[in-house]
Amino acid sequence: MARGYAATFDMGTTAVKGALVDDDGRIAASASDDLDLIVDGDAREQDPDQWWSAFRDVARAMLRDAAQSDPDFRADLIRGIICSGQMQDVIALDDDLRPVRNAILYSDGRAGEQAERLARAIAVDHASAGRRDDGLGDDPADGCGSEEGARRFLAVVGNRLEGCLPLPKLMWLCDREPDVFARTRHVLISSKDYAVARLTGACIGDVAACSTAGAMDIHTGRWDAGLCAAAGIDMTLLPELHRPQDVVGAVTADAAQATGFTAGTPVYAGIGDAGATTLASGVARPGQYNINLGTSGWIATVSPEPFVDKPGAANLAFGVADGFVNAVPFLNAGDVHRWAAGLFADGDYGRAHELVESSVPGANGVLCLPYLVGERFPVMNPAVRGVFVGMSPATTGGDMLRAALEGVAFSIRQGMESFDEPPTSISLIGGGACETAWCRILADMLHHPVKVFANADILPAVALAALVLDRPDLTGTVVETTVYEPDPVVSLTYDGLYPRFAALYPAVAALG
Repeated sequence: MARGYAATFDMGTTAVKGALVDDDGRIAASASDDLDLIVDGDAREQDPDQWWSAFRDVARAMLRDAAQSDPDFRADLIRGIICSGQMQDVIALDDDLRPVRNAILYSDGRAGEQAERLARAIAVDHASAGRRDDGLGDDPADGCGSEEGARRFLAVVGNRLEGCLPLPKLMWLCDREPDVFARTRHVLISSKDYAVARLTGACIGDVAACSTAGAMDIHTGRWDAGLCAAAGIDMTLLPELHRPQDVVGAVTADAAQATGFTAGTPVYAGIGDAGATTLASGVARPGQYNINLGTSGWIATVSPEPFVDKPGAANLAFGVADGFVNAVPFLNAGDVHRWAAGLFADGDYGRAHELVESSVPGANGVLCLPYLVGERFPVMNPAVRGVFVGMSPATTGGDMLRAALEGVAFSIRQGMESFDEPPTSISLIGGGACETAWCRILADMLHHPVKVFANADILPAVALAALVLDRPDLTGTVVETTVYEPDPVVSLTYDGLYPRFAALYPAVAALG
């Protein structure tokens, strides 16, 4: 039989990345193209047409390289196209599926006023319907309406009502750009869905990415008419909802000419980027945790219910399988490593590693609260800043560097303790996983083996390809891991220091 392929794409904020994966999980070709971020004060936007231009260039580059490396390769051997992408965007399109303005990105929180108004409207709608027997709140006219509405929103959506969510941002668009809003006929939530629309002519969204829209009932995987009505948004603007593994259309003749793909190639719904990372890490049931040490980071797991009682938690309907992806974000991760390496090792990560290794577990008594940019989990305080304590004339740069990495690990331990299910497995991805000393610190800190993916850069593509190729085992056949085992003696050292670390935040927060 001829070899089969899946064309996978990741449409992030900084680049569109593509990988052509064969049915053995091998990357047959890959390409990427950078994207521009449009920043105006606090506004964060991107041009969807640049996404599509980059997508076309990446697709053609992949197909060209695959043909050059394998004379038997043909575009009609591609069994499907599937994408992951940034979530929580507002991508407003006209009747012809062309953008009516730049996409408003997930990191743009301009709609705080509209979020407050939505919370009050939800409370009023609930009171008007006479459904006030559940003990969730009082009369919205007494000043508690906003809080009551926010609680009801959380119960339906599984995420907190904030000005960065698409539903209040659509309200902002209606308020501030009425002419643009009047021309809007379709709204997409993920960057990858614009590529799907250009490939197929269909406006769709996957339930994982659309969990971040602020308009979907996370329990049913359907748009919530009550929330849309409270926001004053016509629900028909929103995309048709699908599971990530659903075929939602096929490459049109025009898209085939633009990209080089064969007309009629199936196109899949795909999945939002956090869902794709969770899928790639093998997290599929309670007790399995994945820690991402990027510039910022998160802890992700899967559970039968959304985490609505944990500060800062984000919840996604998984879609690929039953249950929900529960991700708790921490703002301080790789940025702390980069800052400390720059300060104590002139930005030389090799030298920084040597300095960390020159110190000892516990950093000779130095503790670091690593909240350089505030924090969202395990505490929610955007104004708090980091501190070092325990320094003496004998303190070295190595002690300070190790204390910074240990501080992030202490913070992750504090966050892990808020989860209900004890860990059965812990995996680690992100740039921070390249620092072997940090991997050992985390294993010792968490009293648990930590599995680090050596080829984490390809795993999301392979995981997406597995959905197209119907190979649930595909990621497992190519994964390469290193396991760091905890040292019981070092773990005891960290246990002794942990209460001191836990006391740092209350002390610093009290200073104002």
